[in-house]
Amino acid sequence: MKTHQLWNISFLNQIIDTMADGLFTLDVRGQITSWNSSMERITGYSAKEAVGKTCKLLECSKCYGNKCPADVNKCGVMEYGKADARECSVRHKKGYEVPVIKNARLVKDDDGVILGVVETITDMTDLIAIKEKIKETQAQLKESYRLGNIIGKSHVMQNVYAAIRAAAKSRATILIQGGSGTGKELVAGAIHYMGFSADRPMVIVNCSALSETLLESELFGHVKGAFTGAHKDRQGRFEEADKGSIFLDEIGELTPYMQVKLLRVLQEREIERVGDSVRRKIDIRIITATHQNLYDLVQQGKFREDLYYRLKVFPIQVPTLKERREDIPLLVKHFIEKGNRRESKSIKGIASDALKKLMSYSFPGNIRELENAIEHAFVICESDKIHLSDLPIEIINNTKLDSIVGNRHSIPSQYLNGPQHVPLNREALVTLLKECDWNKARVARRINKSRTSVWKYMKKWDIPLQP
Repeated sequence: MKTHQLWNISFLNQIIDTMADGLFTLDVRGQITSWNSSMERITGYSAKEAVGKTCKLLECSKCYGNKCPADVNKCGVMEYGKADARECSVRHKKGYEVPVIKNARLVKDDDGVILGVVETITDMTDLIAIKEKIKETQAQLKESYRLGNIIGKSHVMQNVYAAIRAAAKSRATILIQGGSGTGKELVAGAIHYMGFSADRPMVIVNCSALSETLLESELFGHVKGAFTGAHKDRQGRFEEADKGSIFLDEIGELTPYMQVKLLRVLQEREIERVGDSVRRKIDIRIITATHQNLYDLVQQGKFREDLYYRLKVFPIQVPTLKERREDIPLLVKHFIEKGNRRESKSIKGIASDALKKLMSYSFPGNIRELENAIEHAFVICESDKIHLSDLPIEIINNTKLDSIVGNRHSIPSQYLNGPQHVPLNREALVTLLKECDWNKARVARRINKSRTSVWKYMKKWDIPLQP
């Protein structure tokens, strides 16, 4: 029996030592009687250094609001029987503060005689670092999407700024319309981060990137067993956006079935996970965007009229770059500054002949194409100014190239003397995806297409979204 008891004690000590949380015990005199390995890691004190000392060793910042008393009988745990979990800090052996959650309980035998105290310490250092990182990321997002980052002083852009300010003050459903590369996502982000839900999440979903089944699961979530591969319950993007905003890009690509599902969300403000019958209320702002003319799709019978009117409660039209040519110098200046920071270069500006060429080009890819052109120039430019010869060949020749894979350095020499058509096929796209680490935005820049186009090609050729 004695051997069995010793084995149990040994086994219990091993369990305690594997705990991620620090655990130590005190006797009725307030002296430390045990100190697990996590306490050694958190405080820097070894068990040998701690056992026999009092918990004053930790210099805890909160002991019932007071400093640790010299008399253990005056300890709050002895008086109240416990100290509920609370955030505080303990002092490491090296002198710095360690943020922790501290918990304590009085231990008594069957007759009510006090045996001592057991305390646990949870190290919050990593969690606090993560919280700080989240705050930093949110601040960067707000900076990225602030109104000042939508560059332009043209009259048409002033109208867009006014619409953004008005939309930000409202909870109305927003429909952003504009060509590919005009900056619809920036407009959506500005509305969210200037609005009442700026501290809540903004969830972005591209409706053209997924099949109907996957999109339904992505938006609404699913319950365990709803379909093959549904091994556990999963929250959808609508629920993730609760109290915040959801941005549904390329809304014109929704299938009739998904149009009905979205209409119900707009009407009822509730969702059902796939395979579930429980209705869940959601409180979100819905922002949608499309490069298509939704009214034309309604006339063609491809888009529900009732959904169309639900979406266009507050429409915002983002102009093409052709409609705001006077903004091109400002945009070029902005992209050069951005490129200098990214590439650690010191390009001071752009030559007049190169700027004139940009001003006269049609920019079917809009602002995204202009940014790609400046990125291309940064690769080639060897002086402190971007010259005409540094620009992409389709701009130099003022011709749209439907599919040129890569920048000037990656194009075979036979294609550099004039505009050529290099077909983009499945093999070429897979190669590009591998070269770009499956980053669709980088692939889009390489072929002067939108991310949506890349997703559509992948969908068409049955290329997985990830390797």
